[in-house]
Amino acid sequence: MAKKKIYMYPGEAKQLAGLGQRLKDARLRRRFSMETVCARAGISRTTLYKVEGGDSSSAFGHYVQVLRVLGLLDDLSFLAKEDVLGRKLQDESMPQRKRAPRSKVKKDG
Repeated sequence: MAKKKIYMYPGEAKQLAGLGQRLKDARLRRRFSMETVCARAGISRTTLYKVEGGDSSSAFGHYVQVLRVLGLLDDLSFLAKEDVLGRKLQDESMPQRKRAPRSKVKKDG
């Protein structure tokens, strides 16, 4: 069965290509060969080439494996961490409590 083609907007493709380039740069800074990363991540050289090229057909798990090998797995916790739009939408849909104004009660004293 043929693989389904994934279509992306140019901005999305640029983001993914940037991620791939950052992974490649991180690998080179660590002086890891492609063979080393492939062996440690349990992926083929072709798959690593696709990941570093920002190929959208690569499984997200492959990106995670490469991040792990490079010691960058903790960076995943920053993805979608600050969901500003989602928080605003959530706050808008919350019911607003309406209270009667406080009445001033005189205390005998």
